[in-house]
Amino acid sequence: TMPCSKQPNYFQSLTLLQWPLSYLAIFLILQPLFIYLLFTSLWPLPAFYFAWLFLDWKTPEQGGRRSAWVRNWCVWTHFRDYFPITILKTKDLPPEHNYLMGVHPHGLLTFGAFCNFCTEATDFSKIFPGITPHLATLSWFFKIPLIRDYLMAKGVCSVSQPAIDYLLSHGPGNLVGIVVGGVGEALQSVPNTTNLILQKRKGFVRTALQHGAHLVPTFTFGETEVYEQVSFPKDSWMYKFQNWFRSIFGFYFCVFYGQSFCQGTIGLLPYARPIVTVVGEPLPVPKIEKPSQEIVDKYHALYMDAVHKLFDQHKTQYGCSETQELVFL
Repeated sequence: TMPCSKQPNYFQSLTLLQWPLSYLAIFLILQPLFIYLLFTSLWPLPAFYFAWLFLDWKTPEQGGRRSAWVRNWCVWTHFRDYFPITILKTKDLPPEHNYLMGVHPHGLLTFGAFCNFCTEATDFSKIFPGITPHLATLSWFFKIPLIRDYLMAKGVCSVSQPAIDYLLSHGPGNLVGIVVGGVGEALQSVPNTTNLILQKRKGFVRTALQHGAHLVPTFTFGETEVYEQVSFPKDSWMYKFQNWFRSIFGFYFCVFYGQSFCQGTIGLLPYARPIVTVVGEPLPVPKIEKPSQEIVDKYHALYMDAVHKLFDQHKTQYGCSETQELVFL
């Protein structure tokens, strides 16, 4: 494993930016190129792709199309080593069950969940044999040509109800990770804070009950430490702009900064600080086709308690003080 450096080299930095910028690069370069090719002698290439896209439209909601080759690209090991990123198993996940995993916290770019569940850089398949991980993200990503194929190759799935229902009704051995706090939790991504938007987020528990999928608590230490974020007062025009941006695009326009290529200067590279995803003990859940609100509340409370215990058991080991409290919003 490469040492964690406060002054990353150029190659590490480029690989690090692969995740947040890959969507933008493909969207801004490859898609316009495809459209341009329609007006050239190479028009059959994009024409065939868009015809195939029409036939393949529902695949993201029917299990996707993962690629072991993409998940094992060597670029992900450099991505892992930059921080570094690791995963810690506290209990086995028996492959005879399906699982719904809560991913906490969201952070700004969800580096830990991406590396641990969308690549094999941290040896997920060896640590949890027989388990197929899927990380859920915004549904509209899967409506964008090329980006959808890249996401599916990594095992990413839509956070839509049909997509999650499909995975949890097939298997066994499927694990679906949902960033429960969603994009709203991104605004809570400030160093030295541990705030989770979870108090009223109960839909994932209802879904788990409907399929009898065991709930898996996780907590990623260090996720909120890799960037500084500029917070705006709720009555400011920038805060209103952030909410407007979310209403249009589905996520917040966050103003954040980290380090640059030169030590001691501000830039967009995240700080090279350890990120550790701790996967907790699965919480057995009965299969109830139409669970009552009382049952949902019961298992939601059990899940929150499991997340809280997981955080308390490992917080001092991974950079938090003994007095640091986990706050549910």
